[in-house]
Amino acid sequence: MAEQKDEVLLKVEKVYYPPKRVLDKALISKEEFDQMYKRSIENPEEFWAEMAEKELYWFKKWDKVFEWNFPYYKWFIGGKLNITYNCLDRHVKNGKRNKVAYIYTNEDNQEIKITYGELLELVNKIANGLKSLGVQKGDRVVIYMPLVIEQLASMLACARIGAIHSVVYAGFSANALRMRIEDAKAKIVITSTWTKRRGKKIDLKSVVDEAVDGLDFVEKIVVLQREGDEFELAEKEIDFYQLIKDQSSECEPEIMDAEDPLFILYTSGSTGKPKGVLHTIGGYNLYTHVTTKYVFDIHEDDIYWCTADPGWITGHSYMVYGPLSVGTTSVIAEGAPDYPDPGRWWSIVEKYRVNIFYTAPTAIRLFMKYGEEWPAKYDLSSLRILGSVGEPINPEAWIWYYENIGRKQCSIVDTWWQTETGGHMITTVPAYPQKPGKAGKPFLGIEADVVNKDGEPVPPNNVGYLVIRKPWPSALRTCWGEPERFEKYWTEIDNLYFSGDLATKDEDGYIMILGRADDVINVSGHRIGTAEVESALVSHPAVAEAAVIGKPHDIKGESIKAFVILRKDYQPSENLVNDLKMHVRHELGSLAVPDEIEFVDKLPKTRSGKIMRRILRAKELGMPLGDISTLED
Repeated sequence: MAEQKDEVLLKVEKVYYPPKRVLDKALISKEEFDQMYKRSIENPEEFWAEMAEKELYWFKKWDKVFEWNFPYYKWFIGGKLNITYNCLDRHVKNGKRNKVAYIYTNEDNQEIKITYGELLELVNKIANGLKSLGVQKGDRVVIYMPLVIEQLASMLACARIGAIHSVVYAGFSANALRMRIEDAKAKIVITSTWTKRRGKKIDLKSVVDEAVDGLDFVEKIVVLQREGDEFELAEKEIDFYQLIKDQSSECEPEIMDAEDPLFILYTSGSTGKPKGVLHTIGGYNLYTHVTTKYVFDIHEDDIYWCTADPGWITGHSYMVYGPLSVGTTSVIAEGAPDYPDPGRWWSIVEKYRVNIFYTAPTAIRLFMKYGEEWPAKYDLSSLRILGSVGEPINPEAWIWYYENIGRKQCSIVDTWWQTETGGHMITTVPAYPQKPGKAGKPFLGIEADVVNKDGEPVPPNNVGYLVIRKPWPSALRTCWGEPERFEKYWTEIDNLYFSGDLATKDEDGYIMILGRADDVINVSGHRIGTAEVESALVSHPAVAEAAVIGKPHDIKGESIKAFVILRKDYQPSENLVNDLKMHVRHELGSLAVPDEIEFVDKLPKTRSGKIMRRILRAKELGMPLGDISTLED
């Protein structure tokens, strides 16, 4: 056993150097990155001001780069811009009108291409359509749509006129959607009739109908009718293409302040309902632009593919705003990664000659299960950069990805960041040596550290809390309507940004992320709060109490196990297990459904009544129980 353990450690410690073909093309060398990093830490204001002038178009320059009235901060104070001008207009004006912005494909291999010029016109028409419905600067618009061009264009249309968009992943249940619509007090909801996954149509419209029932502040529901759908729409509803049919394809971008809100995105916390993370325009535009450019090493002729969904932050930053701001061509693919067969994604890489491919460890582990013969059937030689996002990638998956997808000819950028951070925080740029299982080093301007509870750095290779020492341009500005939840990020550990993740840092400064320190489970790269699943279970009439833990899972990273105490009139049964799973699916959506449900008579609690999930987890995994002095019995 000891030999095997050393073998794993050796694997982790092996350093992979970038292939020559990556180094020859890299925008910045390792030495250049190190010099830039040094400058960005020693004089962050000067560094970011230079970047902002070089990379973005401003209607008016800022008066002051940065201000920090702890815990609140601002960037580019007084600066005026519009993110859609940077994503669309300036490219069209600079001769890229006919460059393809997106190539859309789906499970039936249908294809739609839209150029920067066409996308700008579509965005303007949607923006004018929203204005005709009375949408004004600062109004909230919820978008619950499949991964189609119209979804991305709707996000941009909101940003064009200064409305705040809140995208909700189209796999969430009506209850989860309703909570988000209510919290944001959305004036408009944009949806679609259906999406298709594994060859089946999944109805989205009825989920919205249930979610908005009785919400009087929702004034209109805009419905994208797909392929021959001609539903009769109710009085509050309007057809997407009817709305924009007669609108002008010109719409002046609203002149926005750098600190005006851009979007709200809800993310699971360890307590209660999801937090509405609020991002503003200037710093977010700059940071997603710079990270997209340097982390993915984007060149003029590259084809880039991020497999995320815009319902998550990865889709916002690295499918919409970052790639468009740098002016690249992106692939988007609706549907399942392995349908109609496990070669689907690799056939897309081959067909479109994708150069940069960004996906989640869950997907990589799924393909590992199918075996290397599937990717081996395809020509993947166009690939240069492979990316990983959403959760730590285990060394075995890293090496499989490197060998079978990258054919040992690609750099892997393993990116650690969060909904709250807005952009990549820790990674290795492509010209940097990589260590499987370690995310790498802090990005430009990011002072990351691994500390103990008192905020003191821990020795190399010791486990501690991952923190960031100072605000960066794309950091969240608040939690919508709940400033106290925002303040907690900076007050939990000694006035540092507390990420909620455990990590280690080695002698070379490479950081390895070990997972959540709090009660948040990472299922397939998506954060799910234990409290959310527990409250969904307890809302079932049979359940008196529930506790939920995450367990290691070969493909999903973590699976959910629930421990349930029944009310006195109920008996454990297979039927009840299925009923509880369906109930959670209805309350939260399929991602949050427990894989296992165990009925128990009692739960381990502290004397103050707090459930000790770590004890449940330790028992479940056969690990030492640790300190149990606070247990009530």
